[in-house]
Amino acid sequence: MPSFTTTRRVRHRALDMFALVADIERYPEFVPLCTGLRVRKRSQDAAGREVVLADMSVGYRAIRETFTSRVTLDPAKQEILVEYVDGPFSRLVNRWTFVDLSPQGPAVQSKVDFFIDYEFRSRMLGMLMGAMFDTAFRRFAEAFEERADEVYGRAASRPAGQEPQT
Repeated sequence: MPSFTTTRRVRHRALDMFALVADIERYPEFVPLCTGLRVRKRSQDAAGREVVLADMSVGYRAIRETFTSRVTLDPAKQEILVEYVDGPFSRLVNRWTFVDLSPQGPAVQSKVDFFIDYEFRSRMLGMLMGAMFDTAFRRFAEAFEERADEVYGRAASRPAGQEPQT
């Protein structure tokens, strides 16, 4: 039952990192193994949070798989929850949390927690893709931090009070 957890301190505000991770349509541009993403539906749950149903295609060399997830965006809690709906897994849950450590000034910093727990339905697919997924998941948080540097600039080099360009 593979799982992976990491915590990173990044030079960006928690709100900016939340927005970056919530922008799932851009994942094929920078997320490891992601070859495509299609949003099927956007709605709101009873708590007023945005819920996105999306198909993500992943691949490496000749192996390609698509799975469906429900993504719950909770900006009030600075949390994103990804729950498995359909595809090659028997289980997949992914959670991101974002906390400001120093949201202003020249040393902007936040903490990003990333957790994923998954298991392939097929033992054979698990053997074929398992090591690739482990490697990719270990690079996820780093890929998002690098993307934040591209989108928002390097926060540590911005003058105090200056907003990032989007």
